[in-house]
Amino acid sequence: MAPFDKIGVMANGNGQLARRFHEATKHSPVSVRTNPHFLDWENEPARYKDYPEIDPIPLPMELPRAGLPAARVVSAAPEQTYADIEPSLKQIAYLLYHSGGITKKILYPHGELYFRAAACAGALYPIEIYLVCGDLSGLKAGVYHFSPRDFALHPLRRGDYRAVLTQASAGEEAVSQAAAVIVLTAITWRSSWKYQTRSYRYHYWDSGTILANGLAAAQAQGLQARVVMGFVDRKIDHLLGIDGESEKSICLMPVGRTQRPHPEAPPAYPTLDLTSSPASTDAVRYPLIEHIHADSQLNSPAEVASYRKILVKAASRPEGVWLRPAESSAEEPDAPSLEWVIIHRGSTRQFQREAVSLEAFSKALEGMTRGFHADWLPLQPLFLNDLYLNVHAVEGVPPGAYVYHPDLGELEELKRGDFRSDSAYLCLGQELGGDAGFTIFFLADLKTIFERYGSRGYRLAQIEAGILGGKLYLMAYALGLGATGLTFFDDLTVNFFSPHALGKDAIFVAACGLPQRPHQPRGRLVYLQPG
Repeated sequence: MAPFDKIGVMANGNGQLARRFHEATKHSPVSVRTNPHFLDWENEPARYKDYPEIDPIPLPMELPRAGLPAARVVSAAPEQTYADIEPSLKQIAYLLYHSGGITKKILYPHGELYFRAAACAGALYPIEIYLVCGDLSGLKAGVYHFSPRDFALHPLRRGDYRAVLTQASAGEEAVSQAAAVIVLTAITWRSSWKYQTRSYRYHYWDSGTILANGLAAAQAQGLQARVVMGFVDRKIDHLLGIDGESEKSICLMPVGRTQRPHPEAPPAYPTLDLTSSPASTDAVRYPLIEHIHADSQLNSPAEVASYRKILVKAASRPEGVWLRPAESSAEEPDAPSLEWVIIHRGSTRQFQREAVSLEAFSKALEGMTRGFHADWLPLQPLFLNDLYLNVHAVEGVPPGAYVYHPDLGELEELKRGDFRSDSAYLCLGQELGGDAGFTIFFLADLKTIFERYGSRGYRLAQIEAGILGGKLYLMAYALGLGATGLTFFDDLTVNFFSPHALGKDAIFVAACGLPQRPHQPRGRLVYLQPG
């Protein structure tokens, strides 16, 4: 366990508690069968955070439209340098709507259910979005909370607090030059109500899909964006007025670039005394979540600076039989736009067993693994997660188990065979895992990650998998496919891909294939514009 600092908050641990958390939250056939947990519908958490004493600032409902093909935007290689562009209020609204806005609802005979732009486990939406900005065209400098239900901003602090984020991130260049910074937090009870202690993993998956959308939306608007996981947690929590326990800071995403220096951070600023709506009347606390979050905190700029030394992975050297997916053909003239894909995207509930074209398969893999700017990643696509695949039905690719090497764009064959039933079983017996054209299992060497990043590395592995999964969602729908995230039996997944995967840990699973339209829709689907 990590040592406590002088004011009683644990410093970033060496990974021992993170390992304990990971082991305690693994799924196995026995743990799934014997878990007595049930959903307490009378204590269901609210999905929206409100500030009843604050007058919201409505966001513009007429948003700029880039109209760029989604596949091109998502698979674009990140630029090394961006022009100095400060986003306007309309561009901020564009980012917020396409990252976390309400995009659709389903009308049922007994009510309606709203869905947001990014995929979220169980549609529980534990992630809150905040904005810290200087003066922008149409918006004064301040700290704001984004309300997706009202499509509005709640002003929490007036004035320019970007320098606080610069200090908290140890002078991270993207933060110090940003015109605005989006901050994601998680209200734990919204997710733990269903997923219990394991929900801490889901916080980072759910944040990752939001970030995948946000990175693509920023790219479409020509704005620099970067994911920052190195920051002093308590400084961010204090700035936003959250306690760091029931609601906790997850990540920063600086957006836009300006050469205008940020005003100096105020030497002191008061604790926010604002009334906000509780998640529910009787939230249940899961101590191991609080312990892992405290153990993975960074408590000083010096710790942040030390964290930021990138773990350099060796380039791939595939062994055995491997193949290169087909070269992608020219872009379709009527390829769906990013805006269309985000609004219409949804988790696939049933797959056809028909084969995915080799071209779509290749484009999906290439697009989802094209690098993105993050403070733990080099520009080349060498991720903390390794991508293992069970290919069930892809034209020109023999069914079997593979590992994908993004830096080479090549598949390494591990074993041939029809593994549909294995995939379904590994995904907790869910048929989606086996019916899909291919299922991707994200595995990571947590031991090496902990040696480099300490317990903070656990957050990195989870959120990176969420971002890659979110990019797969976007690529799939851009290519006429469907995708869904799935949970899994941890150790059985590693065993299946061993000996190649020996020593790694299962992090995330996503299935992709041709969607099967339901014969009897569950309800009437209505797409919603901002506001």
